[in-house]
Amino acid sequence: MRRFLKKPIAAIAIVLLVGGVAAWWWRARNDAVLSFSTAPVKRGDVSATIGATGTIEPLEVVDVGAQVAGRIRLFGTDRESKTVDYGSVVEEGALLAKIDESVYAADLSVAKARELSAVANLEQMNAKLDQAAAEWKRAQELFANKLISQVDYDTGKANFEVAKANVSVANSGVAQARADLDKAQRNLDFCTINSPVSGVIIDRRVNIGQTVVASLNAPSLFLIARDLTKMQIWVAVNEVDVGRIKPGATVTFTVDAFPGREFRGVVGKVRLNATMTQNVVLYTVEINIENADKLLLPYLTANVRFVLSHETHALLVPNAALRWTPSSLAQIAPDVRPGNPNDPPANDPPGGGQPSKNENTQKSSHRTLWLKDGAFVRPVEVTAGTSDGVNTAVAAEGLREGQEVVTGETAASARMDVKNPFLPKVIRR
Repeated sequence: MRRFLKKPIAAIAIVLLVGGVAAWWWRARNDAVLSFSTAPVKRGDVSATIGATGTIEPLEVVDVGAQVAGRIRLFGTDRESKTVDYGSVVEEGALLAKIDESVYAADLSVAKARELSAVANLEQMNAKLDQAAAEWKRAQELFANKLISQVDYDTGKANFEVAKANVSVANSGVAQARADLDKAQRNLDFCTINSPVSGVIIDRRVNIGQTVVASLNAPSLFLIARDLTKMQIWVAVNEVDVGRIKPGATVTFTVDAFPGREFRGVVGKVRLNATMTQNVVLYTVEINIENADKLLLPYLTANVRFVLSHETHALLVPNAALRWTPSSLAQIAPDVRPGNPNDPPANDPPGGGQPSKNENTQKSSHRTLWLKDGAFVRPVEVTAGTSDGVNTAVAAEGLREGQEVVTGETAASARMDVKNPFLPKVIRR
């Protein structure tokens, strides 16, 4: 009999134990309260921007090449009478380099001799023409008086025509000789490389003693930037963002060479010839910048931010505040809860403290902020403006600087002394 009584007693004990643990857990859970994470409304400036990376380029670069082949014999001097080199400032027409002209000087001498020979040959042909013309005139008179035969008459006429043809050939020979002379003179002149513009040498690509070979493309000797006070940044912009970039838009940028310093520029134009890199279509955007102090150097990497919109002295709230909605109706102040006849309901229904569903898809700028009101929150309709991805400018009637807006919520235990009643008590002495 005792055996059968022990089993129900044990079952009842187990049920009581489980029920006690469940009751303790439920009590501890209900004692947990929600506390709001808040941030103050601030006043300041905010800009909506697009970030990209580009390279600073001289506005105009002249590639100085050689039109004849030969060995570089010497370099010229710059404005300070120093041998031209990287960074030298040169004037238009200044000597940059000379190519060994000995071969071309010899070619010029040969061309001059040929020109003299051609002129002498022309004079000889003209003399023969004069003689043939006189003989032809006399033959005509004699033939008219029947003093010479038809054969002699025809011979005199043929000699005259041949003499005229020889003069034409001699004239062509003189023209050819003079063209060769001009060519030889130009080749000799090409041995002297002068600067076509005033500017700064940003690259020297040859050394003294080096032989340059001119073929279909003239070999490049120097790169000269015409004006370093006006430069450009060439920026590769993703096709997703390029539609929002307009000529005349303000740009800010930094360079690693001068950390902590910000520079400004203006969008010039968007080039239409797109390129594809790793299946991404990129467009080159030209940014015009002023460099009056010549602080910025060619080919520096620029970290660019295109300013799409800007607001100054605006009320700013964290973006998290625009995303947050109450997790339950109990959190909303009683006088503004949905269904209260004394106040219109909030636009944003409770959403478990999660981001609003239409945050990324809603085109309207009207949003809802939640202000902390004691243990509750109270909605405020605002018009959202410029956002930098962290803070957003908002405008609303009655919204003031310093007010606390809710950005999130955290659960905390309201009763820190809740203990498991089934744990053994430790007697402290």
